[in-house]
Amino acid sequence: MHRTRLTMKQRMLVAGTLFGMFFGAGNLIFPVHLGQLAGRNMIPAMIGFIMTAVGIPILGVAAIGNTHSDGLQALAAKAGKGYGYFFTCVLYLTIGPLFAIPRCATTSFTTGVAPMLAGRAPEGLSLLLFSLVFFAFVLIFSLRPGNITLWIGKIINPVFLLFLAILLASALFHAGTAVGTIEPDAGYQSGALFSALVEGYGTMDAIAGLAFGIIVIDVIRQMGVSEDGAVAKEVMQSGILTGILMAVIYVLTIRMGVQSRGLFETSENGGIALAQLAGHYLGSAGSLILAVTITFACLKTSIGLVTSCAETFARMFPDRLSYRAWAVLFTVVSFGISNIGLSSILSYSLPVLMLIYPPAIALIVLALCGKRFDHDRVVYVSMLAFTWAAALFDFFKTLPGSVQSALHLDTAVEFARKLLPLFDRNLGWVVPAVLGLAIGLLLHKRRAAQA
Repeated sequence: MHRTRLTMKQRMLVAGTLFGMFFGAGNLIFPVHLGQLAGRNMIPAMIGFIMTAVGIPILGVAAIGNTHSDGLQALAAKAGKGYGYFFTCVLYLTIGPLFAIPRCATTSFTTGVAPMLAGRAPEGLSLLLFSLVFFAFVLIFSLRPGNITLWIGKIINPVFLLFLAILLASALFHAGTAVGTIEPDAGYQSGALFSALVEGYGTMDAIAGLAFGIIVIDVIRQMGVSEDGAVAKEVMQSGILTGILMAVIYVLTIRMGVQSRGLFETSENGGIALAQLAGHYLGSAGSLILAVTITFACLKTSIGLVTSCAETFARMFPDRLSYRAWAVLFTVVSFGISNIGLSSILSYSLPVLMLIYPPAIALIVLALCGKRFDHDRVVYVSMLAFTWAAALFDFFKTLPGSVQSALHLDTAVEFARKLLPLFDRNLGWVVPAVLGLAIGLLLHKRRAAQA
């Protein structure tokens, strides 16, 4: 039976699926830390964060549905078959073994386990042992995918949200200090909105939306809606429901982060801040509940990511490794990277996200507007080429200072600062992307006129 719209009950089900995909324990560490940095400038910071942490991910899922693609590789391949392989590999490695999966383990440790150790054991050794056990479970369940992840999702996610609601209520009704008295960090003294855009990148939800959007699209199509425009519309409508819930949580969590400055100094990362708040407001019991819920939530996410990455690479390269071999490889790599610690993972992931987020956003824009130029490859290539070129300078700019100096990148960064508008706002890629789109559309019109 083909239909043009979902019932409200079905739409709520899709919204729940989207929320489960996008929101995990990692989505809390960034808004809490953002609140501590933004201080009294939290309103523009909230707007910027929600734009990249809520708006773009929902549009990314809609882009998959709008083009009737069977996944990211098919969508990216509109710029060329080789580009489809390249971008899919880069994106899945980023949300997989290089950053997102290790971050799950270190977030669990930093937020849940480390505060309870309280210096009673060397942190490096403790993280090694914890991550060893964590990834042993990840590998066991990834090699035997079954109902365990669904069960954990049904039990742990509601418990996690309930605990979060209790923590938020405790923090907001017993504020450490008034928001207006908190001095913003140097990076948020002015242009807080633009600084917060980058914090939103850290959730990785925009690139996750491109990677996992096909799951939600399949759910909608199985419910009887098959026409591309109707599917995209249903994704958007369900996405609005998801976005509202996520935005409310982000607003409250950012405010909690701001008010925490009356109790604690700005933390090194949001995981530490969350652990401090749980211990302060809810005592040892709260710390234990936080440790258990975040660990299981991150375990569920890691199993899902290892499974998705292994399935994707086994499908793209059927003559190389089996699914099981990819799963083992990704788990081992994730284990190794997780032991550099949460702060290091966050600092090294930022340059990579600054590099791949602009092309991901450009691909989303092209997919959503593609019918206007018949998804002509020349338009895709032109806009993406200009976007990648400009994003490369953002990558250089956010590398650790020692790396910049060793590679002599100072001259390139200074050149981009003078040449690219909005470069200091972390949006230096926007004007080149628009220029690339305009050139691509002109070439498309010329080719159409000559046909």
